[in-house]
Amino acid sequence: VAKLAAAGVVDGYADGAFDGDKLMTRYEMAQIVAKAMAKGADCDKLAAEFADELDTLGVRVAKLEKGADAVKITGNIRASYRDMTGNEYSKLRTRLFVKGQINDDWSYTARLQNEQDFMDNDGEDKEGDLKLNWAFVEGKIGGLKATLGRQNIALNSKVVLDTEFDAAKLVYGKDVKVTAIVGQAAGNDFTGAADDNAYIVDVATKVAGVPVYATYYKADFEDDEIWNVGMTLPVAKKTVLKAEWMNGDSMEEGDDNGYVVSLAYAGAKAATPGSWGMWATYYDQPANCYVKQTSNTQMGELPYSWDNPTDDGYEGFEVGANYALAKNIVAAVRYFDIESREGTADNEVLWSEVVFTF
Repeated sequence: VAKLAAAGVVDGYADGAFDGDKLMTRYEMAQIVAKAMAKGADCDKLAAEFADELDTLGVRVAKLEKGADAVKITGNIRASYRDMTGNEYSKLRTRLFVKGQINDDWSYTARLQNEQDFMDNDGEDKEGDLKLNWAFVEGKIGGLKATLGRQNIALNSKVVLDTEFDAAKLVYGKDVKVTAIVGQAAGNDFTGAADDNAYIVDVATKVAGVPVYATYYKADFEDDEIWNVGMTLPVAKKTVLKAEWMNGDSMEEGDDNGYVVSLAYAGAKAATPGSWGMWATYYDQPANCYVKQTSNTQMGELPYSWDNPTDDGYEGFEVGANYALAKNIVAAVRYFDIESREGTADNEVLWSEVVFTF
């Protein structure tokens, strides 16, 4: 604030004070944007967002200038290495995000992804694999926010489901947010999934300031029904405890109840060099209690990747840390010690990565 005031971008109130506990109006924010633009700051996104207020202030944002932001390309590159029970894997993953503005209410988003395996278990090089795995439109239908097309479905902490679906997703509400999803798995992630639907309903809100949620999953392709409830509890400065329970009912035999508990401190932010974080997570997830959880890529395609495959899921822990080496460059390391809930299969995985964002 002091730097912005010294540069003449913000003035404060009539008494010169900056009241940090007061909400800022859109008009006040537009004044800041106008002054920043006058000093040559790159404010294209803000100028587009506050175009009407800027017009009121006499700061014209030409339609041609707005149109320059109609299509934007961003992306990231991730180099990763995994040592899993004596087997080594090294990959380079590139993602390009293309976003086009259709009108004031609707946009189009696509994601191109290429993964190149530098080695497999035999040390052989592999060719890259380029896919268009996102292609959806997003906008408003009355009071609903709609996302239609091939998209990533990953709710809350992603320990039940995290993968691409050809789906329709509708979101309603703010203080109590209700999400409804129906769609088909976009690839061959699940047996028979390509022709069968999944249905998801999620309700998220805050109770006494604590974020809580409840989610119901119904998957035709494995006759799965999963309930997932969880909460995020602040326990200290920059430290949160996440706890969740899941109950599953499917064709698979085995336990119906699972849980995941995680303790996390802060976290690296790509835009803030030197920022860092660390976490520890304990998993106890029967196969009935998840479809495809977010850590599968790092610790193997569970529960079928063990030396002695099991149908009853896995249990174990993960510890990790990340650090922003420079702006838009974040490194992370994760260690997993995971074993099958039945039998003797056991995996120890060391995962490391560097992500470049642009």
